[in-house]
Amino acid sequence: GVLSQGAQCPHTPLALLLPPDAEKTPGYWTEGARRRLESALALQPAARRAKNIILFMGDGMGLPTMSAARIYKGQLAGGSGEESVLAMETFPHVALAKTYTIDRQVPDSAGTGTAYLCGVKANAKTLGLSGAAVYGKCRTTFGNEVDSILHRARLAGKSVGIVTTTRVQHASPGAAYAHSASRSWYADANMPKEALRDGCKDIAYQLVHNTDINVILGGGRMYMTPKRTPDPEYPEDPAQNGTRKDGLDLIAEWLNAKQLCSHRQGARYVWDKKGLDAVEDDSVSHLMGLFEPKDLKYELNRNASTDPSIVEMTEKAIRILRRNPNGFFLFVEDDRVPRAGGRIDHGHHSGRAKQALMEAVMLDRAVARAGELTSPSDTLTVVTADHSHVFTFGGNTLRGTSIFGLAPKKAKDKRAYTSILYGNGPGYSMRDGGRPAASLPAAEDKDYRQQAAVPLETETHSGEDVVVLAQGPMAHIFHGVQEQHYIAHAMAYAACLEPYATEPGCGAARRASHGTQCSSQSLLALLALCVAAHVVGG
Repeated sequence: GVLSQGAQCPHTPLALLLPPDAEKTPGYWTEGARRRLESALALQPAARRAKNIILFMGDGMGLPTMSAARIYKGQLAGGSGEESVLAMETFPHVALAKTYTIDRQVPDSAGTGTAYLCGVKANAKTLGLSGAAVYGKCRTTFGNEVDSILHRARLAGKSVGIVTTTRVQHASPGAAYAHSASRSWYADANMPKEALRDGCKDIAYQLVHNTDINVILGGGRMYMTPKRTPDPEYPEDPAQNGTRKDGLDLIAEWLNAKQLCSHRQGARYVWDKKGLDAVEDDSVSHLMGLFEPKDLKYELNRNASTDPSIVEMTEKAIRILRRNPNGFFLFVEDDRVPRAGGRIDHGHHSGRAKQALMEAVMLDRAVARAGELTSPSDTLTVVTADHSHVFTFGGNTLRGTSIFGLAPKKAKDKRAYTSILYGNGPGYSMRDGGRPAASLPAAEDKDYRQQAAVPLETETHSGEDVVVLAQGPMAHIFHGVQEQHYIAHAMAYAACLEPYATEPGCGAARRASHGTQCSSQSLLALLALCVAAHVVGG
């Protein structure tokens, strides 16, 4: 775009970035459409099976968020923004997913995570359980467990990984490995006595014991270590200490178990970017990186010298996982909100649109980097969201207006307002009998809260469908309007995973034996397996 000479929004001193004059000619649009037609006509279904699957999940990344992130990406690059293209938007196949859970019209991240990872619709706030389980009732867990596609991929001999900008025990990644009647049971200290007495295990415990996960990168250190254990990064802050009441050091347990089982390859635990960078891709079969006591910091607040970005974590995970000749499954989530959730999601819950949109841009950069490290010939890449938010942008803004800018005309109350608004949330404000006028440059600040129509402590999710974008083998089966649990089934079918392992075209897929996976339901059985293997192999 070219800087305009005077075509400015009445309420902003910033010049608009105008589109090129070529857009005023019909030929410009005809030629662009012709190129897209040629591309569409040349598109052929890739009917072969996928060796690898990467599922990118933007927590709370509804269509309005994607559209606004596209504009923000373009404006960060110096353009007017609207014509920008996200990496995920280059994927050729698109579907919509209906996000309701069994009990809720507007869902949460636990019920939706169970849908797109485990393949069944479930009740809100429950993880890895069918709809027969009741939220908060431990005893309804047993017999109602459902296995995720990550778990099934590991049983099939693939390497598996989780990358998240939240705590790794959060609802979205938790659905990949845990079976919990409550998404909030992060550590045993977060569980009611009755649930502990009835035999339920906290999500952090299940992270270490349920599935042999090769790469675990995110936050959540405090749930892994005993009460009063000082945090390595914040040793002087008791609020960041370990929280476990059972005295278990789950990080040490995980390290010991994986090192026993890895005859040729090691296991590493790191807690900062320096440690992550020092891990040689070919030196480990297992890597756990926990970079904050709880959730990672927003991208706009991140210390780039001490904390890895989602792009860096994604790259490290792929470089380790792709060495497995059987392939891999990787789940990557960005969801950052100042409460439980990922960072896109977290930004919206707090009513801070700039934080949320930067997270969406960073997720897209991770999608782009993953595309450089893999090939669509053998890797199915899927990008979706778990749910949307009551976030919108409008107000008849002019082309090239900052996505965080003001509408060109004042509202009926004769006060300026931002293009971005929320239906509800903490941005609601009344001053002198009315809402305060929005102004620049305040509205451009990273922590500015856009105004909301209804006062709530945190902004809510919304119930509309979310987009599903796919590229690679079997990507064409992502089409139309689908129930959200279809995503897990389509991925499983594409990679010949249960319950589709014997479908035509799958052949005799190699299945890893339990003895080589270092996985078990209990640590004692795990150690017995590994020690026996160690003695025999030694």
